[in-house]
Amino acid sequence: MLSSRKIEILKAIVESFIASAEPVGSKTLMESFNLPYSSATIRNEMLELENLGYLEKTHTSSGRVPSTLGYRYYVEHLMVDRMEPSLEYALQEVFFDRQLNIEEVIKRSCDILAQMTNLTSMVLGPDASTQTLEHINLFPVDQNKAVAVFITNAGHTENRVFQFDEKISVEELAHFCAILNERLSGTTLDQVVAKLQLIKPILAQSITKYEAIFQAFFNAFIKFANTNFYLSGTNNVFNQPEFTDINKLKQLMSMFENSQIWKEIGSNQNNLRLEHGKHSSIAWLDDMAVVTSTFQLDDQESGQLMVVGPSRMEYDRVVALMEFLSSAIEKVYGKGDSS
Repeated sequence: MLSSRKIEILKAIVESFIASAEPVGSKTLMESFNLPYSSATIRNEMLELENLGYLEKTHTSSGRVPSTLGYRYYVEHLMVDRMEPSLEYALQEVFFDRQLNIEEVIKRSCDILAQMTNLTSMVLGPDASTQTLEHINLFPVDQNKAVAVFITNAGHTENRVFQFDEKISVEELAHFCAILNERLSGTTLDQVVAKLQLIKPILAQSITKYEAIFQAFFNAFIKFANTNFYLSGTNNVFNQPEFTDINKLKQLMSMFENSQIWKEIGSNQNNLRLEHGKHSSIAWLDDMAVVTSTFQLDDQESGQLMVVGPSRMEYDRVVALMEFLSSAIEKVYGKGDSS
């Protein structure tokens, strides 16, 4: 158990490093935080905190920086969530805009998260392996255009506008749609594309211009199965000194392109993962932190908001933002008890 003096010094170091990205020395602590201890006492306490694993010494400075253990202790015991009224007002305006559907609201919230934190944010929607295709409605606009509505067992809908290069009759569109409903209803979203390929010969036998319709649906299903991942603020990593290393930056950019990585991070339970608040958790990977906040829409459908950045992030602000957003999503769009 840390003494009150060690706790006070650790808190000051974490907050100083988050704000400045500069290693913290005893002189900085005395001048910026008015700690009532001598420089020698502070140095001794910093050395003990380093030996205990809460601080690390850099190669380029005599100062110290928080370790993952130090950040974890700060978040678990010292942090107070901080939500600015102006930001809360901006987010409420998004949820009051009734012209937006839930997908648009969540994506806009993700954009605001990225803008306000200067970090990268993302949304992971319901897992495509747990939702099934319930029904397809097709509405012809003219002989070259149609609107398709895909509906899942969880009530999630997705609209797609099809533009055909050749004229397609209403009868052929209706017949095509009837075959898809008969053959694909009940198929999990991640298997729809593969199953569509299997029934292609059946479509070819009964529909003259099946190829044009098939390709439109094929592309739509690929997009539909992947609408559960949305990324915002990737360029924000360029503003973080931790990612000036080109190899580290390339690795992170590659990770951003793979939604499966983030799904695994969001669901993985390990010793470096800390639950915080009703919805949120923080995981540390090397010198990177991932804050995840889960929202529940009903018994079957849930999603996750994520913020990714250096371990040196404003946890109090980021976590407060994400707790607010998840609670608001559940309150406005959830079908169950959001209390």
